[in-house]
This record gives sequence, structure tokens and C-alpha cells, in this order.
Amino acid sequence: MSTGALQRIVVVDDHPLYRDGIVGALAAIDGCEVVGTASDGEEAISVVESAAPDVVLMDVAMPGLNGVEATRRIVAAHPDVAVVMLTMLETDDSVVAAVKAGARGYLLKGADRAEIASALRAVAAGQAVFGSGVADRMLGRLADPPRARANGSTVFSQLTDRELEVLTLLGQGLSNGAIARRLFLSDKTVRNHVSNVLMKLPATDRADAGEQARAAGLT
Repeated sequence: MSTGALQRIVVVDDHPLYRDGIVGALAAIDGCEVVGTASDGEEAISVVESAAPDVVLMDVAMPGLNGVEATRRIVAAHPDVAVVMLTMLETDDSVVAAVKAGARGYLLKGADRAEIASALRAVAAGQAVFGSGVADRMLGRLADPPRARANGSTVFSQLTDRELEVLTLLGQGLSNGAIARRLFLSDKTVRNHVSNVLMKLPATDRADAGEQARAAGLT
């Protein structure tokens, strides 16, 4: 995708008023053409297939297929399409999940037209884009990852990265369902991870595991 070429854009959001507002904002940006819209992940995949956009502005939390899984499928089928998340979710986990799925950018819905235009130019040039506040938080996470904060414990070193994430969320008192939503996993997968954590620590129950996580400074 050339930085000087017209950018074909698909907007995906389950809130019609916000979606229409973004379409209107994009219409005022030189070099942008909205070629399709969608209200959920499944529809987004279909629209991308038919409209062949350069960029997809994708919400994360939507009914049915969420934006992260839709991004994973779109990028796998159309690697030249740049997906930029445009969402209210600003948790580290949602950003990491989006990047792992193949998103090239992550903007918060508070972004103004100038920031969105700048992000579109950046992804057109092959760059990754993180909106205001997101980049600093991700750098902080990378500089002080949970595994490094576990004081070198051989017990914690037995955990996989995903199990360590689950343990951290247990330490925050989250239920399995909340952990599943935070990490974009199924409830069954989370239950399996919790079982593995309890066995490896070892811990008598999830409350005990959470207490160990807090004592180790993971939360």
C-alpha cells in the first residue's frame, strides 16, 4: 500500500452512531475512502473479502465474534490488510491480544480526527501505531514483565507465560469468566490453565493461588 495512494477503509463497530461518526470523520480526511462497514466480527470478515480494503478500523468488544478473533482471521487470509483497533478498551491484555492477532495499531475511541489520520498514514507506510497513553503503558509492561517481578522464584518459573497471566488475574480476584473475557479465551481453556497453576505452585485453591501471586508482587 503506497502512502500516496487512496486508502480504502472498512469501519467495524457495533454502535451505529459511533460507526457513522467515524465514517463521517474519515470522509473529511484527504486520501481516505470508506468502502464498507460492519457491526460485528463475522460481518467484518465478509466485508473485507468483498471490499478488498487497505485498512480496517476494528472495535474490540462486539457481540458474537470479537474484534481480536476477527483480526486474526482477516490477517491470516489477507496479510496485506492493515488492521487498526479503535476501541474503548485500554487494558494491557487487550492490547497484547490485538497485537498477537496481527493488528498494526491500537487507538482509543477518544482519538481525534488528526490522530486517526496520522495513524492511517503510519500504517500505510508499514509502521505500527499505538495511540496516546497506550504506547507508554506497553513499554512499562515490557520493562517490568510479571515473570521478572516474581523474584526469580523457581516455583513461578514452572508456569508458562499464559499460566502466569492467569495467576496474575487470580491475584486480582477475577473469576474464570472475567479472566476468559480479559484474555479472549474460552471458559474451558481458563479452567484448564487454573488447574495447571494450582498443581504447579502448588496451591490448595484459587484463593491460595491468588494470595501467592500478591505475595510475589505479581499484582
